[in-house]
Amino acid sequence: MSSPIAAPRIALPNHDKRHHPAGFRIASDVEENNAPEVSEEVEVSADAPKGQMSVLDALKGVLKLALMHDGLARGLREASKALDRRQAHMCVLNENCEEDAYKKLVAALCDEHKIPLIKVQDGKQLGEWAGLCVLDREGNARKVVNCSCVVVKDWGEESQERSILLNYFQTSQPS
Repeated sequence: MSSPIAAPRIALPNHDKRHHPAGFRIASDVEENNAPEVSEEVEVSADAPKGQMSVLDALKGVLKLALMHDGLARGLREASKALDRRQAHMCVLNENCEEDAYKKLVAALCDEHKIPLIKVQDGKQLGEWAGLCVLDREGNARKVVNCSCVVVKDWGEESQERSILLNYFQTSQPS
């Protein structure tokens, strides 16, 4: 014998259906322009021949792709686990790391499991490449954290940068 209570109707202001009241746009109403921008010039560093990408540029691209596909292990704990379990495709080590035992451990694990090792000079730059930073509105890195070791567990997808690094490993590493 109890009757259902109807919820009172509240009149909401009539907002434009294309815009969210907080200023967000609805994804279906945004113009679809899926065509990627293509530039004909390839940016090269000073130590790379014209038309080719340097190893550091390729490394930056590989780390970016692996980060997007959740394929990076950053720091000693994650890196040593990935190296010991043989999940790593390659390892990047900061040469300016203050702990010698850290460098020896990572180098020994890479040598034991035959995992390619690349050494870089700047830990802040490695931290930026590994995503250990905050990006501002313009896309510039701020609050970059120093990084000593990064391991690539998943390449992400096939890319020119990946093939450059694999070629570098085959030519520079003694068999």
